[in-house]
Amino acid sequence: MQQNETLTKIKDVTGNPAPLGLLGFGMTTVLLNVANAGYYSLNTMVLGMGLCYGGIAQVIAGIQEWKKGNTFGATAFTSYGLFWLSLVALLLLPGTNTDSKALSFYFFMWGLFTLVMFVGTLKLNRALQVVFGTLFVLFFLLCINKAGGNVTVGKIAGWEGIVCGLSAVYAGLAQVLNEVFGKVVLSIGPVVAKK
Repeated sequence: MQQNETLTKIKDVTGNPAPLGLLGFGMTTVLLNVANAGYYSLNTMVLGMGLCYGGIAQVIAGIQEWKKGNTFGATAFTSYGLFWLSLVALLLLPGTNTDSKALSFYFFMWGLFTLVMFVGTLKLNRALQVVFGTLFVLFFLLCINKAGGNVTVGKIAGWEGIVCGLSAVYAGLAQVLNEVFGKVVLSIGPVVAKK
C-alpha cells in the first residue's frame, strides 16, 4: 500500500520586525550618547528610553525575528534589548554600586559579542555593517573610558555613539520607507553575492 505525502507551505505575511528593533536601539543610543558627549546629564528620560524602547521593544522585535526564522535578528535584537534592560538595572537597582572597573569588563564583553555579530553582517547589508562596526568601536571606547576614567575618551565615545545610533535610525527608517513605497527610497546597500 502506497502512502501519499502532502506538503503544506505556510506563507508568512507578518510585518518586518527589524525596523522596530533598529529604531529602539538607535534612538536610545543617540539619547544616551548625547549625555555621554556632555550635553546633559544621564537622567530619567534616557533611563526610561533604555527600559522601554531600547529594552522592551527590542526584545519584542527579537522574538518576532525568531518566529520568522531569522537567527541573526533574533539574537541581535533580544541581546541588545537585554543589554539596555541590564544597563538600566545596573544604574538604578539599590545597593548595586557597580564600580568603573566592573563596567569596563561589562562593556568589553558586549564589544566582543558585537565584533562577532559584525562578522555576520558581512553577508547582510552595508547599513548593518555600519551599525555593528560603529557599535563595536563604541563599546571599546566605553571600556577604555571606564578602565581609565579618561573624560576625553568618554566624550569621544559620546560622539561616536551618536553616529552609531543615527546609523541604526537610518537603517530602520530605510526599511520602513522602502517597504511602504515598494521601491528603494533609502538604500541599505545590499551585499551582492560573488560568483
